[in-house]
Amino acid sequence: MGLQPLEFSDCYLDSPWFRERIRAHEAELERTNKFIKELIKDGKNLIAATKSLSVAQRKFAHSLRDFKFEFIGDAVTDDERCIDASLREFSNFLKNLEEQREIMALSVTETLIKPLEKFRKEQLGAVKEEKKKFDKETEKNYSLIDKHLNLSAKKKDSHLQEADIQVEQNRQHFYELSLEYVCKLQEIQERKKFEFVEPMLSFFQGMFTFYHQGHELAKDFNHYKMELQINIQNTRNRFEGTRSEVEELMNKIRQNPKDHKRASQFTAEGYLYVQEKRPAPFGSSWVKHYCMYRKAAKKFNMIPFEHRSGGKLGDGEVFFLKECTKRHTDSIDRRFCFDIEAADRPGVSLTMQAFSEEERKQWLEALGGKEALSHSFNTAIIPRPEGSINDQGLYRVVGVSSKVQRLLSMLMDVKTCNEVDLENSADWEVKTITSALKQYLRSLPEPLMTYELHGDFIVPAKSGSPESRVNAIHFLVHKLPEKNKEMLDILVKHLTNVSNHSKQNLMTVANLGVVFGPTLMRPQEETVAALMDLKFQNIVVEILIENHEKIFRTPPDTTFPEPTCLSASPPNAPPRQSKRQGQRTKRPVAVYNLCLELEDGDNPYPSKEDTPTSSLDSLSSPSPVTTAVPGPPGPDKNHLLADGGSFGDWASTIIRSRKARAVYPCEAEHSSELSFEIGAIFEDVQTSREPGWLEGTLNGKRGLIPQNYVKLL
Repeated sequence: MGLQPLEFSDCYLDSPWFRERIRAHEAELERTNKFIKELIKDGKNLIAATKSLSVAQRKFAHSLRDFKFEFIGDAVTDDERCIDASLREFSNFLKNLEEQREIMALSVTETLIKPLEKFRKEQLGAVKEEKKKFDKETEKNYSLIDKHLNLSAKKKDSHLQEADIQVEQNRQHFYELSLEYVCKLQEIQERKKFEFVEPMLSFFQGMFTFYHQGHELAKDFNHYKMELQINIQNTRNRFEGTRSEVEELMNKIRQNPKDHKRASQFTAEGYLYVQEKRPAPFGSSWVKHYCMYRKAAKKFNMIPFEHRSGGKLGDGEVFFLKECTKRHTDSIDRRFCFDIEAADRPGVSLTMQAFSEEERKQWLEALGGKEALSHSFNTAIIPRPEGSINDQGLYRVVGVSSKVQRLLSMLMDVKTCNEVDLENSADWEVKTITSALKQYLRSLPEPLMTYELHGDFIVPAKSGSPESRVNAIHFLVHKLPEKNKEMLDILVKHLTNVSNHSKQNLMTVANLGVVFGPTLMRPQEETVAALMDLKFQNIVVEILIENHEKIFRTPPDTTFPEPTCLSASPPNAPPRQSKRQGQRTKRPVAVYNLCLELEDGDNPYPSKEDTPTSSLDSLSSPSPVTTAVPGPPGPDKNHLLADGGSFGDWASTIIRSRKARAVYPCEAEHSSELSFEIGAIFEDVQTSREPGWLEGTLNGKRGLIPQNYVKLL
């Protein structure tokens, strides 16, 4: 189990468990900070001490091997799993290099040290400053509340009102600061996945070029580098999409915090001050407790908790409620008080004090007090929101907002819908039509793949083998309402066609998953935990596109278990090709670093200037060449691929056509793959566009061959 998500709605309650989760995130960032600091020191030793290079490499490798990323949520994607395993892979590469003892690249400072120092200073350093502010405001806020609640009720009304306003303003300021700190904590946890691994990847690429004796090892590393680049870019794309959704949710909660309270098993919960009576002449004291009440069972729990003492949690108490009575100021020299009598403690009455009159009324209502105020907590559920098939960035380039809205209005109006001619009219650009389709699907009261099955669709995307994932999605699609399934069939068939033209439009299956994941699926309740599942929504859409014919044209296996039974731990697929039978790596989906100019600022994805390109450029050869992808003329059609030209041209030059012999038997898992026995001879063998795979001909049929299953002749 990774780090638990920090919900923005919990900032308002500021519960003990919320503080525990914050501390877990802070401890993880401090661990990362110390690790990076040590790593930077080791890197400098590589430059300064050539004679001790072997010792420094072993230390560096040891540090990498022992570090493990913590991910937010209860599951990780295949890309994140590969990123997590990448540090151990880097460690293995270093151990092999130590045997050769060649001179290390002098560019280590530029490719590794400076990026890590910048990340540590600008990102981790910023979080430390935010923590200081948060701790300071915590002390200030609860000290002011204590002081405020000790005001005598006999003071002038004007004085009390002024004090109330001051406390409320301070509480609001603390709440907003808490929201920002929680957002920053989670952002840096996600950001470090690629901000840290990417410089490491650059460092390895630079170092291998200085090892003449390590040339063969460098070629092997090149395959792994390409796979990891894809993993990093996929993770980066999902991060950008998730971050915008998280910020949108944070802003919604900032504006209406009470309308976004999470569903709870308790009728009421929050902080109350409880009066503790002491023997004379010591009087009584007021101790802050976090209280929880279940109305159905009349069960009341309270746990002492003090924020200012580092979040010390005391021993809790549980009792059953008999009755609740409001206390008036003429009977006690404190405001916002009420008495509780316990059914299982005869003669014992507890006096409690809320933070405000409004909160007292809410507690009185939940506890059945005489002056309960009707108050409802509603969770705001706000629905989120085809032309030439070869247009670059199809479905990713957004249309002008005003034109999109105009088209939607005409299509939704029975009086004008028949007047719209999308095929022959020059009024509607391709990007306007595609944006209208996405907006329509996002604006449905319920997503096309339904709220009811949302969680079931996510489960197989998080675990299992590729075959079991497809079978599970196949099974669930046929549980959709018939109209939903028909519409989904039409749409996915079209998206399959789009992906088949990805050489021209650059919209691979992975890119389409990023666009249509949040369009076809969304959770019924908007929380940070739900937003962390966006990446798995993308994977579900990828599976639908890649397996359209099977899923929509054949009946599912009726013996397939219900999705709730699919929560077994996923196998640890090796990120590199292994020369052992049965350990074939799943083929990654290529993702192009798309840089598109969009209009009117409507684009929810990074613009041309904002789209990170360093993940490819920084890892290319020492003299990278940038080539324009052929396409229609125009200012927004110049898309670039790094590493010297198109991917296909690059791949075709790696290996000349040769023969190969199978050293292991293999059974095809896809129609594009070849099945063969030991000793089979392949003709016209060439490197495939997919890392770790070859293309060859066997018995007149051409297809894909896992590279680690054959030996070139």
